[in-house]
Amino acid sequence: MFDQLTDKLESTFRKLRGVGKLSEDNIQEGIRELKLSLLEADVNFKVVKSLVDKVKERALGTEVMKSVTPGQMFVKIFHDELVNILGEGDHSINLNVRPPAVILMAGLQGSGKTTTAGKLASYLKNKMKKRVLLVPADVYRPAAIEQLKKLGASIDVEVYPSTVDMDPVEISEKAVEYGRNMALDVVIIDTAGRMQVDVELMNEVTNIRNKVDPSEILFVADAMTGQDAVNVAGEFHNRLSITGVVLTKMDGDARGGAALSINAVTGAPVKFVGIGEKIDQFELFHPDRVASRIIGMGDVLSLVEKASEKIDTEEALRMQKKMAKNSFDLEDFLSQMKMIRQMGPMENMLGMIPGMGKQLKKVQGKVDFEKELGRIEAIICSMTKQERQRPEILNGSRRRRIATGSGTRVQDINQFMKQYLEMKKMMKNINKLGLGSLMNKFKGLQ
Repeated sequence: MFDQLTDKLESTFRKLRGVGKLSEDNIQEGIRELKLSLLEADVNFKVVKSLVDKVKERALGTEVMKSVTPGQMFVKIFHDELVNILGEGDHSINLNVRPPAVILMAGLQGSGKTTTAGKLASYLKNKMKKRVLLVPADVYRPAAIEQLKKLGASIDVEVYPSTVDMDPVEISEKAVEYGRNMALDVVIIDTAGRMQVDVELMNEVTNIRNKVDPSEILFVADAMTGQDAVNVAGEFHNRLSITGVVLTKMDGDARGGAALSINAVTGAPVKFVGIGEKIDQFELFHPDRVASRIIGMGDVLSLVEKASEKIDTEEALRMQKKMAKNSFDLEDFLSQMKMIRQMGPMENMLGMIPGMGKQLKKVQGKVDFEKELGRIEAIICSMTKQERQRPEILNGSRRRRIATGSGTRVQDINQFMKQYLEMKKMMKNINKLGLGSLMNKFKGLQ
């Protein structure tokens, strides 16, 4: 989402590198470019003014440490202020109330509110080990009730039996009472949305809030709508006093203005983000990590967290031993690739690695990582077990058969095998030289 903004910021920071001292002139030039970059990213103009004023105030007269260049100091100052704008502090969801904790989902129609209710239920069940009840309180859109039922069934979460002829306030009250009687931990209420804010919508959500006393009122906003999402969030906040925001479609190509503005405008922190269509593509919002990604520093912590969640530790250790013995075959390769693909879209994973953002832009539109991984998987799956364990037996006729079975060409099989052998050779060198020695050789080539 922040690619365009990151490009512009990197260009600004590059110009500041190499200057001997942070002066009013070079800071003023940097501030001017920052302001334009943020406005072009659809960040609220008041937020932009506040941010650049604070950066300028801190940057002027700053003593640059001997080991840090002025450009690096400016980046650090901008990063710190960006974290403040995004909402520094505790963004965790409040469940420290008498059970069940009630979470009220509010927002406009089309923002992804019902899907988000399902994703939040999955998150609370699987990551926080909570017993959750989903409540369809949108009786005006029968499809919403059915959608929530399907989502609940897919994640094995109970859904309260609402029907279109019931009153939303009554549904919510009875659902909370049911949750209390069943000793459930969390009740998530999916309220009705409209195409725009109106009195009827606000009155209904307000009445539900007054009856169920929620511990969290989460406003669900489509990040692709930019400043419109911020303005609507402000209206909901004025009426409901929302406690947090969930931004959907953060994997899209919008300019990112909503994410950078919504906390500063409403005072309600972004608590979660939707990063894809799948039920598990839902994450806690970490301001410091998002700020690091915006300025091109990657997000290694999130990458490590994803790896620890998806990758089997015992299997990883087994693979490490096979690599050490240089006995890593194509069955092992397939197993590793499947584990990595579970972590999410490859472009998202690579984007979290510092410095990889620029490399990804070079091949953007030229390489479809998911398609490429799917093609490799098809090639390996078209081999027999013996061929996967002993790739050296792959002669011409075997390669033709594999190409036919995987819907690829013999040239593709040859290219893949060449890459596989190069990878094995690299692993052998790592074991022979030791990682430190190899890294020194790599540094010598730079």
